[in-house]
Amino acid sequence: MIPLTLRDVAVIVGGTVHDATGEERVIGPAFVDSRHSVSDGLFVAVAGEHVDGHDYAAAAVAAGASAALAERPVGVPAVVVEDSVQALGRLSRHVVDALPSLHVIAITGSQGKTSTKDMLAQVLEAAGDTVAPAESFNNEIGVPLTALAATDATRFLVVEMGARGHGHIRYLTSVSPPQAAIVLNVGMAHVGEFGSRDDIAVAKAELVEALPPGGVAVLNADDRRVSAMAGRTRAAVVTFGESAHADVRIGDVRADDAGRVGFDVTVGDDGGRVRLSHFGRHQACNAAAVIALATSIGVPFGSVVRALEAATSRSRWRMEVATTDAGVTVINDAYNANPDSTRAALETLAELGHRHGPSSRTFAVLGEMRELGEVSSAEHEEIGRLAVRLGVSSIVTVGDGARPVQAGAAEESRGAAELVPVTDAQSAIDFLRGALQAGDVVLVKASRAVGLEQVALALTNGPAIETSTKADA
Repeated sequence: MIPLTLRDVAVIVGGTVHDATGEERVIGPAFVDSRHSVSDGLFVAVAGEHVDGHDYAAAAVAAGASAALAERPVGVPAVVVEDSVQALGRLSRHVVDALPSLHVIAITGSQGKTSTKDMLAQVLEAAGDTVAPAESFNNEIGVPLTALAATDATRFLVVEMGARGHGHIRYLTSVSPPQAAIVLNVGMAHVGEFGSRDDIAVAKAELVEALPPGGVAVLNADDRRVSAMAGRTRAAVVTFGESAHADVRIGDVRADDAGRVGFDVTVGDDGGRVRLSHFGRHQACNAAAVIALATSIGVPFGSVVRALEAATSRSRWRMEVATTDAGVTVINDAYNANPDSTRAALETLAELGHRHGPSSRTFAVLGEMRELGEVSSAEHEEIGRLAVRLGVSSIVTVGDGARPVQAGAAEESRGAAELVPVTDAQSAIDFLRGALQAGDVVLVKASRAVGLEQVALALTNGPAIETSTKADA
C-alpha cells in the first residue's frame, strides 16, 4: 500500500483515530486474518457470523501491524469507523486513484475466474510489476484488499469480481475502477440466488458497463449472453473463442499424451500453437481470454504465448493433478463446483483415463453443488447421467446433497458403472483406499462448503494407499 499516516486514513474513510497520535504510518498491505499479520500493515476488523475480528486486533498489532481499522476502540492504535467493510472500500478507491499509472483489470464469469486470473498475472508480470490475489478474493472484502497491495511501482492490478446479487459488481467497480475487463461466461453458479441465467448475465454486465470509453471489454464470442454485452459498454470490444467471428480465435483444442491441453490460436496476422501446463479442455478458453486481454493492451503476442506456456496454477485445489507413489492419478478440483465446472472436470477425468490405457479405471468423487435453487435436483441428476455417458467406472457420491447424482447415474447406468453412495469424506477415503489400483484416475469435486479437498489430500499426502494387484487378462 502507498504510505499513509493514521490521520490520513481517518480523513480518507471518515473515521477517528483512537489510542494513537495519528502520526503512526501504515506501509504494508491491509489484511483481515490476524493469524497472518503483515508487518506495518493495517488490520481490518470485520465482525463475522461466527468470529469477530475486533477480538483479534490487539494480537495483530502485537504481531507487527501498525494499526487497525475497526468499528469500535480496540485498545491499540486504530481508526474507528461506522462500517469497516465500507471504509475498506473507500480506502481502496483512494489508493487506486492515487496511482495514475496503475492499469486495473477485472475478471468475472460463472466459472474460470481464478484460473484465468492466475494465467493473466503471470503473463503481465513479464511486462511490468503486477499485483493479483493469491486466492479467489472476489467480494467486497477481497477486491479492496487486493487493490491495497498496489504501490507506486505497480503497473497492473488484476482483480476477480464475483456477484451474489444485482449491484455487487457495480459496487466492486466503484472501489477499484477497471480500465479493462474479461467476461468469461454466464453459467449456472448461484442461479438459486439470481433465478435464471439471464439475471446472472445482467449482474455480470455491470462490469463492462463500468468501463471507460478508452477501455477494453474482452468478451466470450461462444457465449451468447456474454457476446450480447458488447451493446452495454462504452469500451472497445475484443472477442475470443472458437467462433469464426472471434477476434482471438482458437481451434484444434486437444490434450497431449500427458493430458495437458493445447490449441491453435489466431490473433490478426499472428498465430501458432499454444501448449499449456494445465489440464482440461476448458482451460483453452481461459487462455484465449488472456491472449485477447494482454494483446489488446500492448503486450506482444509472442511474449504472451511464452508466458502462458510457462504459467502454472497458483491457486490450490483447482484441477491440481498429482500421481501418488502407488501410481494413482488424483485430480483435486475440490475448491468449488457448479454444473458447468463439474461437467468440464468429468470430461477431463474421462480424457485422462482414456490416455492411461484400457486397463485404467476412473473414479468420480462428487459432493453437492450448492446455490442452485429450484433446479438443484435436476442439475445433480444430469451430472450423474453425464458421468455414466463418459464411461466413468465408479461414481462415489458424498452426503445427502449428492443423492440426486446417484439417482441420475442409476437411471442412465443400468449396471454399467459402479455406484457408491457414502455419508462423508472419511467414508469416501476408506472406500478409495480399498478400491484403487495403480493406473486408476480419481476426480474429487464439490462445492467449497462440502470440504472434499480432504479426500484428495488424504490420497496424495496421507498414508500410502493399499492398492490391489490387477489380475492378468
